[in-house]
Amino acid sequence: MASALQNVISLVDGSSSSHHISCSAMRFSGSYSLCGQHEKRSCFYGETLGQSRKTGSFAERMWKMSKTERIRVADKQRVATMASISIFPDIAKEAKETKEVVQVPPLFRRHRADPKTVLSVILGGGAGTRLFPLSRRRAKPAVPIGGSYRLIDVPMSNCINSGINKIFILTQFNSASLNRHLARTYNFGNGVNFGDGFVEVLAATQTAGEAGMNWFQGTADAVRQFTWMFEDYKSKNLEHVLILSGDHLYRMDYMDFVQKHIDTGADITISCVPIDDSRASDYGLVKIDDRGRVLFFSEKPKGADLKAMQVDTSMFGFSREAARRKPYIASMGIYVFRIDILLKLLRWRYPTANDFGSEIIPASTRECNVQAYLFDDYWEDIGTIKSFFDANLALTAQPPKFQFYDASKPIFTSPYFLPPTKVDRCQITDSIVSHGCFLKECNVEHSIVGIRSRLESGVELKDTMMMGADCYETESERAALLAEGKVPIGVGENTKIRNCIIDKNVRIGKNVVVANVDNVQEADRPSQGFYIRTGITVLLKNAIIKDGTIV
Repeated sequence: MASALQNVISLVDGSSSSHHISCSAMRFSGSYSLCGQHEKRSCFYGETLGQSRKTGSFAERMWKMSKTERIRVADKQRVATMASISIFPDIAKEAKETKEVVQVPPLFRRHRADPKTVLSVILGGGAGTRLFPLSRRRAKPAVPIGGSYRLIDVPMSNCINSGINKIFILTQFNSASLNRHLARTYNFGNGVNFGDGFVEVLAATQTAGEAGMNWFQGTADAVRQFTWMFEDYKSKNLEHVLILSGDHLYRMDYMDFVQKHIDTGADITISCVPIDDSRASDYGLVKIDDRGRVLFFSEKPKGADLKAMQVDTSMFGFSREAARRKPYIASMGIYVFRIDILLKLLRWRYPTANDFGSEIIPASTRECNVQAYLFDDYWEDIGTIKSFFDANLALTAQPPKFQFYDASKPIFTSPYFLPPTKVDRCQITDSIVSHGCFLKECNVEHSIVGIRSRLESGVELKDTMMMGADCYETESERAALLAEGKVPIGVGENTKIRNCIIDKNVRIGKNVVVANVDNVQEADRPSQGFYIRTGITVLLKNAIIKDGTIV
């Protein structure tokens, strides 16, 4: 290969009488040493290259770049990228000096990411203790968000919009409602059609052998217990495994992520976001070099260890002010693995490691090519009651940082087949009202009103996330309940609610006040139908709040 390239350089330097060299049919094959390994590569160079008869520095720079700027591609059958776009400014500069036309050669053939070679694994989450009581009877990805969606709809829709149609969802805790939603929404019958792909729920289970007696011990262990599925006939021709979390809010084209992984020849790629001091200790933090390679990974560091993970994020294009506000780079908990690397790490290299963030990834940075993919867009980890509450109410902003209204990349959910919302003499400000609701002479401000919600006259709803209901009650049923002194589903007359999360199917009577006027930060009142977390009142699913109650 070297001799072939040097022949091209000699022509460029003026040893040929022609100023333009046609290289479109030239194919270079050979061997070279890269990262300590002797590997075979073949590639195409050119179409046409023009240059003056000037000799010397240009040729030397051209040869140097062709050697040092090449990108290693892990799969030995792929075409290697042998030149960097950084050579183009030098070519343009010399062309300007010589006042001659230069036809810049295209880069060598780039291996495009193919979604058919990508398998997505969505982790259904652990016990969800930080999101309790919303996770009391459901898995975290099944928690309703935005009035009519579930958290699982976000990664599922990102996969669909990215063209990835081979998806596993790993579940363990309180998975009944999650399984029901997935079956209704993402199936071959009446939901989203996946063609030759599949969506399968893999529930934690016990198998033969001592190790098979354990439930999922962590994210890595959950994937390890189902690695045999990667070798199933449906998973043939797979090259990359995309590991996703089921409780994040963001919109991403995963194929851009995978393309970065391929272009850098990475074994593992981590999706990262810049983050500020207040939340840095809640995430895994990375330090990377100027080429994006991860040098260190620290899972939820504290104190001096946290300060040691600070980086100058202005090197990634952020302004000085933005870099000062966000001096850390946090892992989003989203990874791409080469499938052979993932299997080796889980089965043989670290067979007892249970977690990706605290064990597999930090250890891999010392022996694998671990790259960072910087995601500079809205992303929120819905891991706590406060983050869930804030993310929902942020949807009502104008304009919102994240919105479900994107026709080109929609967020899918279950088809509810509900009628439009009926509004009778209401005042609604900076709010989202979902379909199938009844609102009568009420005031809604900076709130989300979920599907099938019912607000009676005199109701005031402010800074509230109301999830809605799973079913309707007919007028006769409601009248019968009221006649018996019982409370129908919805919010009764003259009730005032602020700073609250109302779970599904809650029955709130007349003249109720939910305001936490004493500013209690933490309280457990399950017998009375509510909890308080970080000052936010959470009314439990199916709770009954009687007439005149004050919370």
